[in-house]
Amino acid sequence: MNVSKKTTQILLLSAALTLSTVAPAFADDGGTTPPSSPTAVLSTGSAPALGQVTVNGSSFFELKNVTILPEKGSKTVTFTVSVHNEGTTDLLFIDYWPRVKTKSGNQISVRILPQDKDKNKITPKSVQDISFYATVNETTELTDLIFQFIKWDFSQPNFERTIGEVAVPDNYSIVTAANDAHLINMGGTEVKTSIKKMLMTKNEKNFTPTVILNMENVGSRTAAVPAYQFLIRTSEGYMYPLDAKNLKDLAINPQVNKEVELTGSVPVSVSTEGWQLVVTQNAADIKLNLPIAYFELPLVSEPDTVDSNKEYNFTNKEGTYTTKLNSFQRLPMEDQDILSANLTLLNKGTDSLPLPELTGHFLLDDKVKVEAKLIQTDKVIGLPSGSSASFQFIGKMPYTYQFSNVKLVLQEKTGEKETEDLLEFAHRSELLNMPYFNVGEVYKNTDVGRNASYQVRSVKTYSGDTADIFTVQLETTNLEKRYNDVSKLVAQFKTGDGSIYPATVSEIKNKITPGGKAMLVLSSTLPKGFPTSNMNVMIGEAVTDNKFSTEKDTADAYVNAVGFWLPNESFVAQDDLLNVDLFPYTFSVNKINTWLDREKLKLTFNYELTKNLLMSFNTEGRKLVIGLEDENGNKSFMREFDFKDFDQIDVTTDTDVSKDTKIRLGKRDGFVIEERDQDLIFHLETLRTYKLSIYDSFQGQKKLLATKTIDWFSTTD
Repeated sequence: MNVSKKTTQILLLSAALTLSTVAPAFADDGGTTPPSSPTAVLSTGSAPALGQVTVNGSSFFELKNVTILPEKGSKTVTFTVSVHNEGTTDLLFIDYWPRVKTKSGNQISVRILPQDKDKNKITPKSVQDISFYATVNETTELTDLIFQFIKWDFSQPNFERTIGEVAVPDNYSIVTAANDAHLINMGGTEVKTSIKKMLMTKNEKNFTPTVILNMENVGSRTAAVPAYQFLIRTSEGYMYPLDAKNLKDLAINPQVNKEVELTGSVPVSVSTEGWQLVVTQNAADIKLNLPIAYFELPLVSEPDTVDSNKEYNFTNKEGTYTTKLNSFQRLPMEDQDILSANLTLLNKGTDSLPLPELTGHFLLDDKVKVEAKLIQTDKVIGLPSGSSASFQFIGKMPYTYQFSNVKLVLQEKTGEKETEDLLEFAHRSELLNMPYFNVGEVYKNTDVGRNASYQVRSVKTYSGDTADIFTVQLETTNLEKRYNDVSKLVAQFKTGDGSIYPATVSEIKNKITPGGKAMLVLSSTLPKGFPTSNMNVMIGEAVTDNKFSTEKDTADAYVNAVGFWLPNESFVAQDDLLNVDLFPYTFSVNKINTWLDREKLKLTFNYELTKNLLMSFNTEGRKLVIGLEDENGNKSFMREFDFKDFDQIDVTTDTDVSKDTKIRLGKRDGFVIEERDQDLIFHLETLRTYKLSIYDSFQGQKKLLATKTIDWFSTTD
């Protein structure tokens, strides 16, 4: 009897430990869980210690680094237990466990961070930090929480004994003041992190904040900076992502400072009071973003010399011109960077003016000259009174070269080799940023003759055996009053750590009607399982030999660059086969039946295929894949149906639709897929259910969209 009771206690204890430490299954986040991939060592911040609980004798647990991060429909709480073993023997943490509850008594499940799961034995006279996380509902605040520490005790009815608890005080704050530093533990090395300054520009729609983050390695070893995500958090609780410069492969040697520039976009309708910088790290193993630090942002610094949007005049023999600098950008392009300056030339006089023969160059820190080439972006041949025209100057430089200030020296060509200086426009390196558009926002290009808008519709990852194809569907609208070609674009994906992946842009070969739309597919091959949750996409109008690229040209530069933050991707397949999104098509299947004889298996169904007729698109490389898989592995096969066949009529069927083996637009009853199999009939006794699945295939790689479990030889509704 005693043996049985002891065995039961051990099993219950084992189960309790297993439930407490196991990594969670996919979170219920609306189907936005990304593919898993190995993650870097997770960082921890340095939020204040909240209290201690005595373990035995002089040993104790200290609760610290308690912080919280709002997520979609929930919040993630992280905390660290610092185990101080002041005794003379090993302290085994497996004998203890932390619990979290609300002050109203609700229990919250706690899990250990994967990197700390093997931390159990704390040797005498040593300290070990062990970090945990928990998910709470979106209304829970840190001050609602109580942290409880228990010891497993077989003499207690529930096999545990509470040894102490620590409540979060009402005045507890996790936000670092504007002039203070925050210590971040990066893989065992402490890095003192602070906000150096904040700059801000503004247009009619958005603020563009630039935050200069200073990192000082105060440890004794080199610190490798992880691919953090940075966000602006407003006083209303809105979160806006920031793009980080100079973060890729950033390593900081001991006693060395490094600066990281962060820039993003916040709508002008949002108050600028009380902004915070939030630093998070994606923990791919547990499918969560974990909070690392919060910073109060300082007051906006006044820029030294920035000539953007100020009007200046110059005069030549033709008359007086007004010009202004619209933007200055530094853009990635393969193994180089592009310097790009966007100018507007205005005629404020009463007479028409010809376009001057402009030229110019860039000057870095008043010393290094970079040749610039001129591109006329507006389709105009002169300047009538009251009109304007846009120009771009572009130059190339090594992507590794750093500078503080840049000037555009604007000149006019007066002879075959002679030029005359007209104006100089100065700018700071921290403000060489492209505008970023948040999820759902629309970018409008207003250049004369090229008026168009762009908006990200969705993202899709097509999985392969060794690599993935990541795609973005970009919707563009022709805002001109005439038929117009879709501008040739250069596109690149940028990851959280600053890595750049060039993207291929699908071609739209026909002209678009006024107000008409086209869907562009931007695609790039990424490593298998690569996390895409913090990526953005950059686009710009392609340039070849100082003019806008045509369909057949290979781009050597680009202008008018903007960035888009990407929406979360759904990785959850729908559980029915109706209204499956194969944009620009929608596909529905019903009345599914299987039939088997000694020679073949027949799969029959009714389908309806519809099409968005208001959108131009290129479906090259796209296929619909239908797959069948028996639950016991007796049978599986797939059939591919090319998108290019959907709009075609098969003249070989002699009007006998039943002979057509391709899927076409419209409705069709009794469509048949045949699979030859002479052995399946001998497995009838094990044929229970099968899954019928629909995939979207792109360039040979697939994404599961919908799947349904069906009984063999039955007919579905």
